[in-house]
Amino acid sequence: MKEKLEALRTQALAELEAADTPKVLEEFRIRFMGKKGPLTELLRGMGALPAEERPRVGQMVNQLRAELETALATREEAIQSALKAARLKEETLDVTMPGKRAAAGGLHPLNSVLNNMIDIFQSMGFDVVDGPEVETDYYNFECLNVPKDHPARDMQDTFYIGENLLLRTQTSAAQIRTMEERKPPIRVICPGRVYRADEVDATHSPVFHQIEGLVVDKNITICDLKGVLEQFAHEMYGADTKVRFRPSFFPFTEPSVEVDVSCSACGGTGCRICKGVGWIEILGAGMVHPRVLKSCGIDPEEYSGFAFGIGLDRLTTTRHKISDIRLLFENDRRFLDQF
Repeated sequence: MKEKLEALRTQALAELEAADTPKVLEEFRIRFMGKKGPLTELLRGMGALPAEERPRVGQMVNQLRAELETALATREEAIQSALKAARLKEETLDVTMPGKRAAAGGLHPLNSVLNNMIDIFQSMGFDVVDGPEVETDYYNFECLNVPKDHPARDMQDTFYIGENLLLRTQTSAAQIRTMEERKPPIRVICPGRVYRADEVDATHSPVFHQIEGLVVDKNITICDLKGVLEQFAHEMYGADTKVRFRPSFFPFTEPSVEVDVSCSACGGTGCRICKGVGWIEILGAGMVHPRVLKSCGIDPEEYSGFAFGIGLDRLTTTRHKISDIRLLFENDRRFLDQF
C-alpha cells in the first residue's frame, strides 16, 4: 500500500508541475481528488484491510491528499501570477508616446446664429423670454386675433393633441403670456421650436425655429419697427445689405409687412438661392393689432407696439449659403464639422 501511494504521489506531482492553465488544474483536481479519484477509491477499499492496518493506511492517504491540496494551491497561485504578468506585459502603455487628440465639439450652426441674434437684440435692449411648446388654442390663436372660424387658420397646418391643446405653430404665443405678466414698457424676444404639418423638402420641415420680437410702449410707430429691423439686418448680413419692406397680412398685426434682404450669395443680381429675384424674405412684422393689446389688458389708446417673427432656419441657411434645410437636422458630422 505504501508503494502504491508513493507511485500515486510521484505521478500526481509530475502532472501538477506540467499543468499550465486553470482548466488543466481543475481537471487534475477532479481526476485525483474527486469522488471517483484514486484517493477516494483507496479510502473506500480500506474495509478489506485488517483492522490494525486501517488507521495507518488512512493516515497515509489523508497525508497524501493534504500534500496534493497544498501543491495544487501553490501551482494555481503560480499560474495566476504568470497569467497576470503576461496580461500586464500585453497591456503595457508607453507613457512617452503622444496621446490621441480628443475631437473638440462645436456649436451647431443654428445655435451659433441664434446666439448672434440674441446678442444683437440684447444690445438694443431686448430681454429673452421663453414659452411652452405645448400650447393652448387660446394663446396660439384666439388671443392673436384668430378666432376658431377665422380663415387665417387654414394658412397653418396644426398638430392638435387635444380639443384645445396643440403644438405651437408660432412663438407669438409667448408674446401674449408676456403681455399678460408684464406692464409696458415691454421689449422682448422669444426664440424656440415651432411645429407645422409641412412636407419635408429642401426648404420646409415640420419642426423649425422662430424668434418672435415684441415692443410695447407709448408712441411706438412703424418707423421704430423699421429702424430696429434695418439695424438687425445690417448687423446680421453686413452694412452693405439692402432691406426691403413689402405690405402683407397677419391677423395679429395691422399694418403688416414682410421684410426682404438683398441676397448675400449674389449681391442682388439673382441666383439659384434667391430664385433669380435678388431678394430673400427673412421675416414678417407689423404693428400689434389693437385687439391683441386689449385682450392682454393693455389699453390700445395709451400704448402701441410692433412685433416681428424671424425664421431662424431660413436665416441660418441664407447666412451660410446652405442649400437644403434638412442638413440642419440630420446631424451629419461631415456637414457640422464645417462650422
